[in-house]
Amino acid sequence: MSNKAEMIIASEAVMAALAFSCAEALRPGDIIALSGDLGAGKTTFARALIAALGWGGEVPSPTYTLVQSYDPPDVRVPVWHVDLYRLDGAHDADALGLFETDAALVIEWPERLGSRLPAEALRLHISGSGDAVRHLTWDAPKAWEGRWPPPSQQ
Repeated sequence: MSNKAEMIIASEAVMAALAFSCAEALRPGDIIALSGDLGAGKTTFARALIAALGWGGEVPSPTYTLVQSYDPPDVRVPVWHVDLYRLDGAHDADALGLFETDAALVIEWPERLGSRLPAEALRLHISGSGDAVRHLTWDAPKAWEGRWPPPSQQ
């Protein structure tokens, strides 16, 4: 069973607040799948989440490196920020070892994994780009019950 819903994200501050709420609930081994068009705000969400976990430095987009890891004590929960945009197919992800780590995963472009994306992933889809208001839809599996959506959105 999953919890599906939608909300409007009227500003970058609202996006950051949602990412903060998600970071508060994040546990090692969790998977957050961020999908949406180019410029929708996936990296903005990921950066805000990583900052909310305690990271004080720059959070570069892993578009070219594919994976950027952050470890305690610099963050509360070990997390890998993953960008699969440049993958040609799900088989290309095997070498990354995504599902062999205990770190939480924040995956941009999770659709590149096809059916390999685990069912327990929190699936967040952001629509809109540029100056447009964003819409966030989600599919929260049982593993996220009581953690997502944030209490302010229930």
